[in-house]
Amino acid sequence: QVQLVESGGGLVQAGGSLRLSCAASGRTFSSGAMGWFRQAPGKEREFVATISSSGSSTYYADSVKGRFTISRDNAKNTMYLQMHSLKPEDTAVYYCAARRSNYWSVKRSDYDSWGQGTQVTVSS
Repeated sequence: QVQLVESGGGLVQAGGSLRLSCAASGRTFSSGAMGWFRQAPGKEREFVATISSSGSSTYYADSVKGRFTISRDNAKNTMYLQMHSLKPEDTAVYYCAARRSNYWSVKRSDYDSWGQGTQVTVSS
């Protein structure tokens, strides 16, 4: 497994921006795809974005497409989620996740390592 630590969450007004980071340690960071998920109170954890091991391929949930950008810096063992035009419905705990395969996935069950989460709150 790989150890993951998220940071960068906080309180922001609607229309604002935040950048989340996910620092990884443990197995070779560049050897696996990664993803971001989020969980709002009373709701299931849902897929947000995912990126291949090389960073060349990404995929987004329809709800964030065009507003969020996922990226990774394998030299720094860090993944990012740049969030723009934030909406109150983006309020959630955001989790980063890692999997062994080089290919991205939208399925929670495909990931074997998870961070502890970082809170994002968007006020209206």
